[in-house]
Amino acid sequence: MKLNKLTNRIYFLEHDPEADRPMLAYLKGDKLSLAVDAGYSAAHVQNFYEAVESEHFRKPDFTVITHWHYDHTFGMHAISGISIAHDKTNEFLKDQQEQARDSGYMEDLKKEDEHFRKEYYGQEKLNIVLSDIAFSDKMTLDLGGLTARIFHTVSPHSEDTVCVYVPEEGVLFLGDSTSEDFFNDGYMDKNKLHSLIQTIQSVDCEYCILSHCEPLGKEELLAYLYSLEA
Repeated sequence: MKLNKLTNRIYFLEHDPEADRPMLAYLKGDKLSLAVDAGYSAAHVQNFYEAVESEHFRKPDFTVITHWHYDHTFGMHAISGISIAHDKTNEFLKDQQEQARDSGYMEDLKKEDEHFRKEYYGQEKLNIVLSDIAFSDKMTLDLGGLTARIFHTVSPHSEDTVCVYVPEEGVLFLGDSTSEDFFNDGYMDKNKLHSLIQTIQSVDCEYCILSHCEPLGKEELLAYLYSLEA
């Protein structure tokens, strides 16, 4: 596995449909580096870091979480550097920690989700951690010639959805924000979708990056979202 180059300073390890692993991104500033999402597991993180190091890049100084779902957060204990998440993300992860105290919880996840079963085959324990830094609205990181504008937004997918906008590169990371709510019987809240569409429209970007597909142009994504809204 190797990093794919999106722009001169943004790279990504593509999503893996077989295990439903999300895309993990690497933002290379002049002084600091930032990863988008912490991955499904320690193995996922390791694969990402091997790809990063093969490009002779250092491991990320920061990792920002787009939302609490386990394919984006259960690798957080294995990351290098400082993790950043929304307050609500940590609330959800605290609940996951409580549930994981039950020895049967991991087995239940394996029974319910074939992808989880593949990712955690042969493993019997989960290591769920909270982020090092939590925020409620927005924050900005100056990576050196590269800015990461991190902000909470309304989304039909999850209450804690966080986006990352990189103005210098014209890139907006959206996590899984455009998807339905899988933890609410796949419900698609059209009002929340409309609000998200307005957010995307307001951002001056060329690329929109979703976690489980290839990078999309802004207008291409908006056309798809308009069809969902209709």
